[in-house]
Amino acid sequence: MPEGLVFMFWLMSAGLAAALLRRVVCARLLICAAALIGMVAAAAALPRGDPALEMPFKLAGQLVTFNYAPHALLLLGFGLLPAVVAVGLRSPVERNGAGWLAGAAVALLGALGVFGAQDAYSFLISWELMSLGAAVMLLAERLSKDYGKSVLFMLALLEFGAVAILLAVLLLGHAGGDMAFSSFAAGAESMSASSRVLVGVLLLAGFGAKLGLLPFYEWLPHAYGSGSGASGAILSGVVLNAAFFALARGLTSWLPASGTWLFLLGAVVTMVGAVSAILAAFFAFQQDDWRRLLAFSTAENASIAVTVLGAGLIFREGGHSELASLSWTVAILHLCGHALCKGGLFVCADAIYSAGAGYAIVQGGWLRRAGTGFGAGALLCVMSLGAIPPQIGFASEWFVFQTLFQGFHLASLTGKLILALAGAGLALTAAVALATFIKLFGVGLLGAGDKAAQREIGARYAYCVLLLGFAAQAAAVSLPLWLPVLNGMDFAPAGLPGAGSMVDGWTLVPLTSAFAFISPTKLVIVMPLLALLPLLLLFNVRRHAVCRKHVWYGGMRENPQRAATTSLSFSNAMRTVYRFVYQPTQDTSREHRASAYFVHKLDFRHEVSSIFDPFVFQPLRQAVWRAAGRLRALQSGDLNVYLALVGGLLIAVLFVTLLQ
Repeated sequence: MPEGLVFMFWLMSAGLAAALLRRVVCARLLICAAALIGMVAAAAALPRGDPALEMPFKLAGQLVTFNYAPHALLLLGFGLLPAVVAVGLRSPVERNGAGWLAGAAVALLGALGVFGAQDAYSFLISWELMSLGAAVMLLAERLSKDYGKSVLFMLALLEFGAVAILLAVLLLGHAGGDMAFSSFAAGAESMSASSRVLVGVLLLAGFGAKLGLLPFYEWLPHAYGSGSGASGAILSGVVLNAAFFALARGLTSWLPASGTWLFLLGAVVTMVGAVSAILAAFFAFQQDDWRRLLAFSTAENASIAVTVLGAGLIFREGGHSELASLSWTVAILHLCGHALCKGGLFVCADAIYSAGAGYAIVQGGWLRRAGTGFGAGALLCVMSLGAIPPQIGFASEWFVFQTLFQGFHLASLTGKLILALAGAGLALTAAVALATFIKLFGVGLLGAGDKAAQREIGARYAYCVLLLGFAAQAAAVSLPLWLPVLNGMDFAPAGLPGAGSMVDGWTLVPLTSAFAFISPTKLVIVMPLLALLPLLLLFNVRRHAVCRKHVWYGGMRENPQRAATTSLSFSNAMRTVYRFVYQPTQDTSREHRASAYFVHKLDFRHEVSSIFDPFVFQPLRQAVWRAAGRLRALQSGDLNVYLALVGGLLIAVLFVTLLQ
């Protein structure tokens, strides 16, 4: 375990203690310093590797050991930079600053444990700490009217996932005779094919609950919408990366590397990831709140990474180890870039909220008022998440498609069809995501607004957005430099040089330049020439008058001179075309006073329907309420009833003892 990460652990623990003692300034400094040291330590340890660290205690007789693989360090380092910014800027809600910092510290400590734990006991404790920290952060902010219900809904789904993970590790531990991860693969060898598929599905459901795979993605907009952008930056960064790392390790290291069952599991993972990405992208496009839109986008990007991971399992079963290694590396690369850019946009959301405009995606003229740094950083983040070259998001999604296109190497027709369908689904996802972030940037940042009604955006937000945006850009430009470094680290699970085969000079290639190639580094040099296009457009505008027309739907006519495009009007075309997915609802109510001819109040509501809530979550909630109503009789307050219950319990215990 890197010494710097040990120092991070103790500093983070000290920050947690300071937060519990309500020393807010001290806690913020300690937690921010711990995250920064952890990021630097992960980067320093990545090329050389470090030995495992054995803790001086045991859990349930199991020796506790922490060891950080190269891919864990990479995901941890990229995820901690947005966390440093979020903690340093602090949550814009000061109702309970100490509580939010305590939740952030607990979540970061849990993520540190998930990345390094080598046994089931310490891993499950760390996994629960991440969920607990997220709940504490959101409860401390109280940014929505139903924040309690949102957090409870989140915890219910995450605990369902925790139970699935517990069942999976119990099956693997029982087969291997030990709860150390090193014995899981050997134990899984003795399991039947159906049992291995069951374990894989349990791992997919358990870790997918936190990644936002269907149907679990529905907790993300509710939970993120009840907190600030600072909370979202932590949850979409290091916490999401930790969850994906756990899923990837479980599917590739805990289970055997061959067998027909592996193809079935890979097909399930690939299709679940592709469908989740499509649905999350569609619903992200319809949101009119920064946090909810970015929450769905988080689920979409996590699902893309899961899709590529499933493709890697299919390649692995087909004997294409190089392509399996490529899939592994591409999935990790995608989430590394996502953490930086999503953190930058969450900081943008907090900046607008702090300026008094709330989190709604409305025209406010922010780019004209916030300065060049804020606009440049936000543009880089939006371009990356919209997969526009030469950003890191474009490079990673290009690798995603090139990986799926390699399906023609498979001997199985079923495998070829699965990867082709997954590629088509992700192509639709990429198109919708591009429209989503055009809407976010165009309406939420670029549009004109009332300057007198809002305050200016603080310089600290502008600097942090610029930092994260240029960090993502630097990561893309330097890909030909640091991807080959992963070649000699045993980075891929199969131990093959998949990462090194992704670079050919200054060009990125999917194992071979004969198939396809791009170069973000060269694009950065060439793309300034594209600045000639806006100049030509300006020249054309001067020669021809601009034609202005009313918007198609949802235009606001507060200014009689023009109609302002809203988030609702921008997304209405997609909602109309794909109404079989959205199932949009409209509700109009009128309130009259003296006469029906004179309307006193008009209330119009327009929303899209949830897919899984009416069929999955509502029946479960109703069943819980019915059971609670029937069990309410046990809380009668009658001492005789309680004594009878205790007596019955004693009789049951004695009966079970006699049977044994």
